[in-house]
Order: sequence, then structure tokens, then C-alpha cells
Amino acid sequence: MICNILVVLAVIIIALVIVVSMQANDFCYTRSLVITAPVAKVFAQVNDFHNWAAWSPWAKLDPDAKNTFDGPTAGTGAIFKWSGNNNVGEGTNTIIESSPGELIRIKLEFLKPFKATHTAEFKFKTEGQQTIVTWSMFGKNNFMGKAMGLFMNCDKMIGGQFDKGLASLKEVSEL
Repeated sequence: MICNILVVLAVIIIALVIVVSMQANDFCYTRSLVITAPVAKVFAQVNDFHNWAAWSPWAKLDPDAKNTFDGPTAGTGAIFKWSGNNNVGEGTNTIIESSPGELIRIKLEFLKPFKATHTAEFKFKTEGQQTIVTWSMFGKNNFMGKAMGLFMNCDKMIGGQFDKGLASLKEVSEL
């Protein structure tokens, strides 16, 4: 009897490992919003990590997080480190590319609750008096990321935070 239970349990675990392994290796979460403000004003909000407290959805999840800044104030080389509650974890953002009015690329290094390194991008496009901002995060799924994707809609979860952040960025930029 115990032997049969162990065999069934082993088959379930093997099947789960196979299903997880077959999940996509890459992920990309993207959201966009039109902001009625000049591209230079919107770009400046994102290009300087000191401004993020006003619009970042994660800043609102833990207003007591410990934040530190290194490197230049803004642009390529600017570094933002955070350590907060379970909702925000701990990690580092480093701007690795900054093209005024066009693109900001950020290396995202998560330390807690799990270690991972991904890339975030903000793309800016001018249309008349408006700026279209596209916020993306992409990277490789490790085994744990693939497993989480089976039980959670990561696009909805991360994308929902991006939607909140873009709405706050719109508010701040349109003042």
C-alpha cells in the first residue's frame, strides 16, 4: 500500500517537473499610456530615481522601505537600491542606457524574496502634444519562475502594477 502511494506521488512529481520545464523560457510584460505632457518632462521623471517615490507603484506598497542612491543623479550609471517589506523585497535598479526623450533601460537585480536579474525599459514616443510611454520588463524564466507562472498570472500581476505606475506618472507629469 505504501509502495503504491510512493509510486503515485513520484509520478505526480515527475509530471509536474515535466510540465514546469515545458513552460516558456522568456517573458515580457508591457503596458503603455498616453500622457499629455512634453516628452522631456515625462522622461525626466523616469530618468532620475529620486523622482520615483512620486509615481512608482512599489513605493506605495512600502513607504517605509530603505532607499539609497549611488552614481550620477540621473541617466546612465544612476543606481537605486531598496530594502523593504515582503511586498517590495530587496534589490537594485541600475540605468544601463539613457537616450533623452527615447529610451531608458534598467538592469533590475532582485535579491529578496528571490534572486533574479531582468531588464526594464521605458520607451517614449512623441505624438503632437502627447507622449506615449511604454513600460516593459523582460528576461529569462528560471525553473521557479516557470512554476510560479503555472499558478499565477504574472502578466496580470506585474502589468497591473505597471498600469498603476503609468497612471501615477501621468498625474505627476501633467501637473
